[in-house]
Amino acid sequence: MFIRKILAKIGRNKSIGPDGFNGEILKLGGEAMTPHLTRLLEISLNNANIPSDWEKATVVPIYKGGDRSALSKYRSISSTSVVCKQLEHVIAGYLRQVWDKNDWLYEGKHEFGPG
Repeated sequence: MFIRKILAKIGRNKSIGPDGFNGEILKLGGEAMTPHLTRLLEISLNNANIPSDWEKATVVPIYKGGDRSALSKYRSISSTSVVCKQLEHVIAGYLRQVWDKNDWLYEGKHEFGPG
């Protein structure tokens, strides 16, 4: 259920990560991708291990303005696996649902809730 919702929300303009997948592939695959992503998530959780491609990132410096020779005038953007990010959203959504259902979070802990 969570995977279908996440796939429906993927932006088609997501950049390609180090694993070679982009958001459009997952979006267009839609329902057909769900059982494969579910199985991949199950294997990763059961083995407490993730694919090595998910640990890689392509880091690009983005110029913020000012003196181009100063390192402080750049910020880094990390392009990581789109599949990994989407499965992270699945896990986070499930945890939020369990926490809300069981009232496990203190009201003041807003950083764990959506928004």
